[in-house]
Amino acid sequence: MNALARLRGHRFVLAVVLLALACGTGITLYLDERETRQQIRALAVPSAADWVELNVASQDFDPGGAQLTLFVVAVPHGGLAQGPGSSAFTRQVEITVGAITRTVLRTAPGEVTAPQLVQAGLYGGTETDYPFDRYRFTVGFSASDATGAVPVGLVFGDADPFFAVHPTAEHPTADGPTTGTVVLNARATRARSTLILAWFMIAAMWALALAVMGGAEVLYRGRLGMVWPALGWMAATMFALIGMRNAAPGGPPIGSLIDYVAFFWAEAIIATSLTAAVITGTRVERRKRGAEAARAARAEPGGPGEPGGP
Repeated sequence: MNALARLRGHRFVLAVVLLALACGTGITLYLDERETRQQIRALAVPSAADWVELNVASQDFDPGGAQLTLFVVAVPHGGLAQGPGSSAFTRQVEITVGAITRTVLRTAPGEVTAPQLVQAGLYGGTETDYPFDRYRFTVGFSASDATGAVPVGLVFGDADPFFAVHPTAEHPTADGPTTGTVVLNARATRARSTLILAWFMIAAMWALALAVMGGAEVLYRGRLGMVWPALGWMAATMFALIGMRNAAPGGPPIGSLIDYVAFFWAEAIIATSLTAAVITGTRVERRKRGAEAARAARAEPGGPGEPGGP
């Protein structure tokens, strides 16, 4: 009892500590995700002196269209560069990207290559598995000049806020990095922030649905009739869940896993509770009006139950 009394006496301090703990945990999770997702990974670095570095960044995932966009920038090294740290090529190099379509990037002597957008295909996943859907994509890169194959290095970065990409690089031949070909294999999953928000939405949908059902039960058991503020709150909650569902990050299609786990059930519970509250409330209001009419009739002079009445 003394401990409980001391806690009650320090409720403000306890609330501040809990608030600071929650904010600190959130900041820690954010910093960890930022550091994890914004890392630049050197997947393939040739041992040759002259080689082409391809900086590739993934962005604009479109699970519905089964594709994503890759941002590709070519950087020369060794004798291919005009000088140390220069991004201008000394000679023409042809870089081929094999994705949904075959894209060819050609460098010009003395010029810096412009960034190129390449469409890659997603496979191995189903969009309606949201928020647990995951995909794979494979893209091949090769380079050559007038003398033959040019070794290719691959540096990968993840720029899409809704997906976390786990890439690997492979060389299709036994010569490995000395060849002019490298293949990017990557697995993409929903970002941690998307998963956290999706789980929160699932919990919130169920909590609101059960709250509405509890409110409807109170109206029924208390025979309270048509309590319009309560009915308005129930109806507003039903339509508010639609807005919440449509705000899910990544825009999952209707019929996704999140709908079958929470949204459809929540809407059904709220609609049923609201309908039951209106039906029972209507009956109660009718009984009240009947009772009031009977009391009014008895109160009239000469009415039933009054002296001189029938």
